[in-house]
Amino acid sequence: MIKLIKSPSIIKAAGTKEKIIEEFFGRVNSNDSAISIARMKSSEGWEEPGQNPEFDEYTVVLKGTIKVKTKTEEYNVIAGQGILIGKNEWVQYSTPFVGGAEYIAICLPAFSPDMVHRDE
Repeated sequence: MIKLIKSPSIIKAAGTKEKIIEEFFGRVNSNDSAISIARMKSSEGWEEPGQNPEFDEYTVVLKGTIKVKTKTEEYNVIAGQGILIGKNEWVQYSTPFVGGAEYIAICLPAFSPDMVHRDE
C-alpha cells in the first residue's frame, strides 16, 4: 500500500495557550487507528492538563525545549532529543521556555480524545 499525504489536518489542541497540531497520519487525516504522526508547534508558556493515555507516545523535539512531567520526575527535552512515555503512565507536557517548541509526536495506537484521559 502507498498513501501520499499532501497536507496535514489541523487539530484543536488542549492547553493554556496556542498550540498547532498538524496530523499527517492518524484517525483524522488518514483514517488510521494503528498510529498517529503529528507535528506540534506550541508557543512559549503553553501547558496542557495532565493525562493518562491508553497509547505509547514517542516524542522527538525539532526546535526548542518541552517539559515532560511524570508522577516521579520532570524532563526538559531539547532539540535533537526524544522521549517515550508508555501507555497508562500519567504525563503532563508544557513549553514554558523562551520560543516554545516544535516536535513530532507518534502515538501507538493512534491518538484519540477518548483514549487520552485528561485531568479535569
